[in-house]
Amino acid sequence: MSEQIPPCRDAAAPAFGPVPRRSTRQVLVGKVALGGQAPVVVQSMTNTDTADVAATTKQIAELWRAGSELVRVTVNNSESAAAVPRIVDKLAMMGISVPIIGDFHYNGHQLLADEPACAEALAKYRINPGNVGFGKKKDTQFAQLIEFACRHGKPVRIGANWGSLDQALAARLMDENAQRVEPWDAGRVLREALILSAIDSAERAVELGLARERIVLSAKVSGVQELVAVYRDLARRSDFALHLGLTEAGIGSKGIVASAAALGVLLQEGIGDTIRISLTPEPGASRTQEVIVAQELLQTMGLRAFTPMVTACPGCGRTTSTFFQELAQSVQEHVRAKMPEWKITHPGAENLTLAVMGCVVNGPGESRHANIGISLPGTGEAPAAPVFIDGEKAMTLRGEYIAREFLGIIDDYVERNYGRRLA
Repeated sequence: MSEQIPPCRDAAAPAFGPVPRRSTRQVLVGKVALGGQAPVVVQSMTNTDTADVAATTKQIAELWRAGSELVRVTVNNSESAAAVPRIVDKLAMMGISVPIIGDFHYNGHQLLADEPACAEALAKYRINPGNVGFGKKKDTQFAQLIEFACRHGKPVRIGANWGSLDQALAARLMDENAQRVEPWDAGRVLREALILSAIDSAERAVELGLARERIVLSAKVSGVQELVAVYRDLARRSDFALHLGLTEAGIGSKGIVASAAALGVLLQEGIGDTIRISLTPEPGASRTQEVIVAQELLQTMGLRAFTPMVTACPGCGRTTSTFFQELAQSVQEHVRAKMPEWKITHPGAENLTLAVMGCVVNGPGESRHANIGISLPGTGEAPAAPVFIDGEKAMTLRGEYIAREFLGIIDDYVERNYGRRLA
C-alpha cells in the first residue's frame, strides 16, 4: 500500500464505550453514505426469486419499512437481471428509494452486458473474487465488471468468502508457507488468503480506474473468532470501508448470538461501516428479523437509535403473573409499529427509553432511570402500578385497563416532547 493507514485503535480513547470509529474512505451508495464518519448502516438481502417482480418488490418494501437502509438482491440469470429495473420502478412508485445492490457470481459480466438497464438501475454491485471467473478468464471477467461500475458510476463491494475462496491463491500461499522457517498453521494461511483476495482485488480495481471512494470490502467467515481475527487484520491493512457480517450465521438464537458476539467485538473496536445479520429464517418467519437484530445490536451498543428501547425484568418468584410480560410485549410492539410514522412526524422519538418492571424490588428504581417507567405489583403486593416520567412519580394506575392507559401515556409523551412545532 502506498498510503499510511492510521491504526484502528486510539490510545487516548476512553475506557468506557466504543472507541472512535476507524477512519475510512466514504462511499456513497445511492444517497446512503458508508464509512468516513457516517453512522453504521443496516442492510439486508431478499430470499425471493428476483425474477418474481411482485414478490421481490413486496419483500424489499417490508425490509425497508423494518429499517433496512440498503437491500441486496440475487442477480444470477437473465430473467433476474431483466427484472431489476422493473423492481426499482415499482419501488419508486411506492415512494421507496432504498438503494438496491446486485449480488453477482460466475456470470455477472455477461448479465450486465446483456442487460444495461440492470447495470444502471442497481445502486451497487457485489463481486466475489473467489468465483468471478476461473483460470485465464478470471482477470478478464473481473475487469469487465469493474468497467461496468466505472461506466455507470457505481460503487462495488469486493466480498471474499471463506466458502468460495480463490483456490489458486490459497494453494500459492500454502506453498510459500511451507518454505518458512517457522510455518504458520493452516488456519492462519487461509485467513491470509481471504484478506489478500479482498485487498489485492481492490487494488486491481483501482488500477482499472475505479476510485477508492467507490470500494467496500468484506471477508466473511462463519466462525466468530475467525471473523474477529480476519477483520482486525483487514482493518489494519487498508482504509476501505468495511461490510461486516458472519456468513451463514444460522437459525434462531444461535445465529443471533453468534452474529452479536462477532460483530459486537469489532464494532466496539471501531471496525465496521455497514452490517448485515445473515440469519436463516425460521419456517414461516419474516425476513425482517435480520433487520431488527441488526438495529438492536447497534442500539444496545449505543452506536445508533432506531426505536424506543424497552427495559423489562426477566421475572422471578415474586412475579408469578404473566401480565408484566404481556405488557412489555405490547409496549415493544406498539412503539415498533409507531416508529415509521414517528420517524417523520416526531423525530427523536427513537431515543425514548421505557421500562416495564414486575415488582417492587427493582421496579421503582429502574422506572426512574427511564423516560417513562411502570412498576407493576408482584405477588402479594398492593394492586397498584406507579408510573414514573423523567425520574418523577407521575401517577398510579389501577384496574383492568392499565395496559391501554400506559400506551396512551407513551403516546402523549411522544407528542409533547417530539412533535414537530409549527413556525
